[in-house]
Amino acid sequence: MDMNTVAADAFGRSLTGLGLNLLVRDMAAEVAFLTQVLGLAAHRVSADFAILGWDRQILMLHADPTYHANPLHALLPETGPRGAGAELRLYGADPDAAAARSALFPDAVVLQPPLDKPHGLREAYILSPAGYCWVPSMALPQTGSGPDSASATP
Repeated sequence: MDMNTVAADAFGRSLTGLGLNLLVRDMAAEVAFLTQVLGLAAHRVSADFAILGWDRQILMLHADPTYHANPLHALLPETGPRGAGAELRLYGADPDAAAARSALFPDAVVLQPPLDKPHGLREAYILSPAGYCWVPSMALPQTGSGPDSASATP
């Protein structure tokens, strides 16, 4: 399926599994952040809608006005960040590069710079211009200790 030309109804019928759709105030700013900082691929970008891809996963963005008849619209905050309590994780995304590139976006905020975590990932926490918390994460090299390491003894 060509994500740049697929008809809305064909695209909708093709979706399976878990979907992620984010509502944004400024489509251009959010698409620029997601493509330039986190490396997502953008398709079908308009003022109202965008399809983005990461690995084989799909993410959709909808501009606030497109949800005027949706019950979720009444819950949207007028100002401030969105998505409190949710982490949007991109496994295989370089947290150091993403944190450095986020400086190009004055409305982006690095909540936590890249750190090696005890659960085997190096990750950063970055708020997008819309206020969603993105966590680019890379697996750390195995150290040779712990339950997942290979044992020298049979």
